Amino acid sequence: MKVQIRYFASVREALSRSSESIDTQVETLAALRDELIARGGAYATALARGKAVRMALDQVMSDEASALREGCEVAFFPPVTGG
Repeated sequence: MKVQIRYFASVREALSRSSESIDTQVETLAALRDELIARGGAYATALARGKAVRMALDQVMSDEASALREGCEVAFFPPVTGG
């Protein structure tokens, strides 16, 4: 399935890109994150397990068990604090 991915803040800076469109066979946000980590390099560093990364599916904050759909939009970003 085709998935649109957007990267924000420090994740965007680490990957030197704000978005990309990929074809994937994975079914959940967790599996998508693992697929991107498996690319190695900056992806492995920016999205590493144990690193605080928030995810949204179609602009709704979502947990890793959320199911992907054809044409969905996934966003990865670090937790944000205000002050």
